[in-house]
Formats: sequence, C-alpha cells, structure tokens
Amino acid sequence: MAIELRKPGVDGLSEAVGVLREWQYEGAPMQLHPGDLGWFWRAGAEGTAASVRTWSRDGRILGVGLLDGPGLLRMTIAPDVRRDEELARQLVEDVTDPERGVLPEGKANIEAPMDALVQDLLSEDGWNTDEPWTPLRRDLTQPVKDPGVRIEVVGPEQAHTFVSVHRAAFEGSTATDERWHAMAAGLPYADARGLVAYDDQGHAVAVVTVWSAGPGRPGLLEPMGVHREHRRHGYGEAICVAAAAALQELGSSSALVCTPSSNVGAVATYRSAGFQECPEVRDQCRDA
Repeated sequence: MAIELRKPGVDGLSEAVGVLREWQYEGAPMQLHPGDLGWFWRAGAEGTAASVRTWSRDGRILGVGLLDGPGLLRMTIAPDVRRDEELARQLVEDVTDPERGVLPEGKANIEAPMDALVQDLLSEDGWNTDEPWTPLRRDLTQPVKDPGVRIEVVGPEQAHTFVSVHRAAFEGSTATDERWHAMAAGLPYADARGLVAYDDQGHAVAVVTVWSAGPGRPGLLEPMGVHREHRRHGYGEAICVAAAAALQELGSSSALVCTPSSNVGAVATYRSAGFQECPEVRDQCRDA
C-alpha cells in the first residue's frame, strides 16, 4: 500500500491526538507529545488542523507532524516503523518538495526522534544539525514533595492571571485570554492542568501547563515560566515540583520537559526540581 500524506482536518484531530498518546512510553526518545498539539490549540481547532500532517499506510497513521511556526516541522513516528525505509524515504520526499504542502522553500527545521531513519536520510540529503536541546525527565513513581508555595489550578476565572504571568515571563509572548480559552476547549486539555504559583504577598509569580498522555505514560511540561519581576527566588523550582505532582495525580509515569541547552538557567531550574538530564537532541536544519 502507498503511503498517504494528509491534512486531517478538524474531524481528524482526535485520531492524531490518540496515536500521539499511544506512542509515548518510558524510554522513548524525546518526541512530539499530545501536549505539543494541546499548547498549539491556542490557534483554535481549525488553526491546529491546518498545521497538522499525517502519514498513513493501509489506513493506519504511521507519522504525525506539526508545523509549529514558519519553516519548523515537529514530527514523530510510530515506534515500530521508525527504521522503515519506505516510510522514511517518503517522509524525506514530502518535506523537501514544497509542492507537497509540508514545508516551504528556503530555511527550515525538522524535529524528529533521534533513532528514526529519517534523521540519517536527511543528513545524506544535505541537511545539517542545529543547536542542541536538553530533554529532562523526572520519575513519578515516588512521592513528590510539597512545592512550598501556594498553587492554584487554572480555570476560566484564572485565565487572565495565567496569561498575565506568561506575558511577563516570555519575551514576545502572544498569550491572550481568548487564546487560552481556545486551548482549554481543545481535545488534549481534558488531560491537562494549568497551574499558577503565588508568593507570600499573594502575587502570581510563575505558571506552568502540564499535559498527560494517559495513565502509565510520560507527561509533558509546556510551557513553564516565571514572572520577570520575581525571578531568582526559587519559584521556578517550586512550580516545576507542583507540575510533577499534578502529573502524578493524572497518572503519568514521568514528567518530561525540553529546553535549549544554551539556556543554562532553565536546565538548572529543572534539575533543582528533581529532573534528570537526558542525552541532547538536535533538529535537522536547511539553510535558505
């Protein structure tokens, strides 16, 4: 059977999210997580559907990709076909031909599991490796300590607080109340929690969103940020510990996060919250 590249449409997002959940397992390489689609859902269901691509054979989805910004494809592949040559060669064809509707001409990045054959084929095709990222993992089979600060779960009433802290934590943040509500209405958010940390004076100081992939599977932190006026007081560590506890309550086997290796402060924060560094990962990149 030929491999079929598709835009799933809004009606097909449930299946795409479902297979992403199934492909998460302990020991898997860092890869696209249902939480990544969940965070992207701030663009709404139609906007998310327009940015998702699937590759199928004989009716079974074998690969899922998310166009997460101009020229960036984040993708993963079913564990049993990551070294499938037919699939890998089709993926390379589809991502390198602009007429296939995946990536445009010019500068581009592809994130894929490090053990996938597509990595080797892209290198042979002249793609280079980009800057390293550091995945970190915290085991959730043991009790998680109290974070030491007041933590609230974000509901519709707290959306504005979450958005305000996110905008103060990230340069160039596009967060709005409307985009938060669109995300919260998305399929993956049924297995997610937004958290806000408060200091002793009642100021909202840090936020995180955690995404479960289902009981017994790794969960994801995406994103975590500390208000720029409240940094270097331990709130990053506290919100990460709270994130781990929330994922544990949701049944996750571990908590995952990934940050640029150059962001040594973020790496240190996650380590202080009990996360352990995993081998670095790199995108494949193509110059303009």
